Amino acid sequence: MMEVALSSMFTVKYGSIIVIDDIDYAKALSLFALRQNIYTDPQKPMRVEPKVYPINNPDENSPVIVTVDFALTYFIVSGDVERSKVPVWLAIPDAGGYSVLTAWSAGKFSGSSIANFIKESKVEEMTKNRDLIIPGKVAVLKGDIEDSLPGWNVIIGTEESMEIPKFLKDYKAKKDEALANA
Repeated sequence: MMEVALSSMFTVKYGSIIVIDDIDYAKALSLFALRQNIYTDPQKPMRVEPKVYPINNPDENSPVIVTVDFALTYFIVSGDVERSKVPVWLAIPDAGGYSVLTAWSAGKFSGSSIANFIKESKVEEMTKNRDLIIPGKVAVLKGDIEDSLPGWNVIIGTEESMEIPKFLKDYKAKKDEALANA
């Protein structure tokens, strides 16, 4: 264990070669993860692939949630959506790897870019549900998106990711009630 701790220290101090007597998979994996995170370009944001991710086995009646391709945002939002247990299509357009507000202020996360992504990703073929949930902090995009995506109902979501599970459970309850009353 001491060898791994020393190896971590040398990795952080940019050691060129590290020699270890004996190492198992778990210890090696921790060193590789440390190395990958240290040698990243700070001017290039960590991002995920822009595409539509299925979460909780969505079907044709599942809503679409849209957020940005910044890795931290994706992992937090997808984790909170998973905790809700509500099936969702998570749409991740190309926003340059920026956070929601940064991408919005840079013009990379706009009503037209979201609408173009929804059309190009063919999410309309994946779901009959035409509810598109956008981040609450960019509620100003609602009108632009509705103009660009006729037939879609744009719903303003939460401002904070931790509120997503409750929001989605309430959304599902309202949808189920509307179906029961129809």
